[in-house]
Amino acid sequence: MDLSNRVAIVTGSGRGNGLAIALKLAEVGATVVINDIGDASPVNSVVEEIKAMNRKSLAVLADVSISSDVDKLVETTMATFERIDILVNNVGITRDQLVLRMSEEDWDKVITVNLKSVFLCTRAVLRHMLKQRWGRVISISSIVGIVGNAGQPNYAAAKAGIIGFTRTVAKEVASRGITANAIAPGFIDTGMTQQLQDAQKEELAKRIPLGYAGTPRDVAEAVAFLASEEARYITGHVLNVDGGMAGTWL
Repeated sequence: MDLSNRVAIVTGSGRGNGLAIALKLAEVGATVVINDIGDASPVNSVVEEIKAMNRKSLAVLADVSISSDVDKLVETTMATFERIDILVNNVGITRDQLVLRMSEEDWDKVITVNLKSVFLCTRAVLRHMLKQRWGRVISISSIVGIVGNAGQPNYAAAKAGIIGFTRTVAKEVASRGITANAIAPGFIDTGMTQQLQDAQKEELAKRIPLGYAGTPRDVAEAVAFLASEEARYITGHVLNVDGGMAGTWL
């Protein structure tokens, strides 16, 4: 895979899966825009790590669930690098609770951050990709969006929404050389899953045919492939990166 001369935006790339994705894209040649909210230290650290690979990088703090912030992210990227080839919609949060106990606030927050951000970022970059007649939109869904999960109705709805949105975008822009795909990770060892109790982790591991949790690097490798020319004939697809977990959860 060679992404030389390609410019990628990875949302939520200060840590976890997003960090691994950003580093992998840089490893195979891409210029990478690092995005997150809050403290600038994590994103600046990622930028320095990428520059140490002799790749170009830029940090942009922006809340991608807010339209004006997305505009800032895209405009800054275009002003600096003059193109956008790859968008990775990675940012995501959880606010878990059973349906009967879930607050409207927690429902709205997860839908806004996890799903609305995908719409806002995709819409913003497509304007530039259409002119280029080349682009890759890769959105991080979840196997929870495929099979559901008790206690995560908001998260499952958002991640399922990403899949429907991705397949629709794929149909709308295919004629202009742009692909849109989703990745559905399973149990990945990140800061989000490290909050689980050991008993919960052991129970989840029993559901994985391969017998162990995945790593952010596993997700990153899948993203790099879908962003590459080798995946030029793949669009509207959902790639499970889950060790076979989805098949046992149904």
